[in-house]
Amino acid sequence: MVIAVNTRLLLKGKLEGIGWFTYETLKRMTLDHPEHEFIFIFDRPYNPDYIFAENVKPIVIGPPTRHPVLWYLWFEFQIPRILKKYKVDLFLSPDGYLSLRTKVPQLGVIHDINFVHRPDDLPWLKAKYYNYYFPKFARIARRIATVSFYSKEDITRSFKVDYDKIDVVYDGINQIFEPISEKEIKEVRNKYTMDAGYFLFVGALHPRKNVNGLLRAFDAFKSVHGSDTKLVIVGGEMHKTGDIFETYENMRYKSDVVFTGRVSTKELHDIFGGALALTFVPFFEGFGIPIVEAMSAGIPVICSNTTSMPEVGGSAVLYADPIKIDQITDAMLKVYEDEELRQSLVEKGFIQKNKFSWDETARLLWMSVEKALQ
Repeated sequence: MVIAVNTRLLLKGKLEGIGWFTYETLKRMTLDHPEHEFIFIFDRPYNPDYIFAENVKPIVIGPPTRHPVLWYLWFEFQIPRILKKYKVDLFLSPDGYLSLRTKVPQLGVIHDINFVHRPDDLPWLKAKYYNYYFPKFARIARRIATVSFYSKEDITRSFKVDYDKIDVVYDGINQIFEPISEKEIKEVRNKYTMDAGYFLFVGALHPRKNVNGLLRAFDAFKSVHGSDTKLVIVGGEMHKTGDIFETYENMRYKSDVVFTGRVSTKELHDIFGGALALTFVPFFEGFGIPIVEAMSAGIPVICSNTTSMPEVGGSAVLYADPIKIDQITDAMLKVYEDEELRQSLVEKGFIQKNKFSWDETARLLWMSVEKALQ
């Protein structure tokens, strides 16, 4: 079989959630299935590290897809041409974008549909594109994969597609994340927080991530607890970050907040390991990879009690309503003050994180591919 794959998010040094999903699953699938040919379709020059096996043929077609108009041109004109040229049997799209102008069977991985529920978090044209095209993509797809049962039910209900057409393939976890030594903890804290303990947020600076609420909760925590504890925020800016920085500028304890921007995987490993706890309180998540990464790193987790996060966190995290700042603050105080609670959450996290692995993700996605090919 010839399987064409949308690999436009395999960008060296810029892998984020869906990019990592693409990387980890395709690396395994191409090596595990040498009997099939894979056409990797890039929208700009690619890194050779992403050509995982001899059965991968890379091609580059423009234009680079940086804008909704360019998404339309790429998926509705360029993709059908390539699928026809290479006599493709299936088009796999790990970011969910499909083509309405081809009869080739398609499998889209729709990680979540936050844009349905929170369109105002996005630039106007992007929100319009997603809400117009993704219901159509969901209906024309031979099969859909998604990363949680929450998202499966949400897609079924919102887009009126058959529940049995959707396969759940949980995200995995990078094996680099593990506890670090006391010496390493001291070194990382010296590097980022002048030896102070710190709460940690990992994710894009984006309205639905609720960084604004986290900053307010941390300010309240500091007002109650006179420690030197810091808040470290790891991630790059995305859309509509004005409220985040306005809140930051008005904080009483803004000098105790550290913005690192994007960091390397090795740096992220160290930052996770040195944290007091992960404080991850988005309004909406399709999965929530930082939750599992923190569990693997051996630190407690505070997260939202909404959308997919209770499914991912199970009984191994401390939950808070992301809308209620006092609940986030209370959770921070409990984790900071109660060593027995911290240890209990860490031990439960080590068990919970074993439910998620990229090997299993790739296996389940391949099962979805086989169903789509039948």
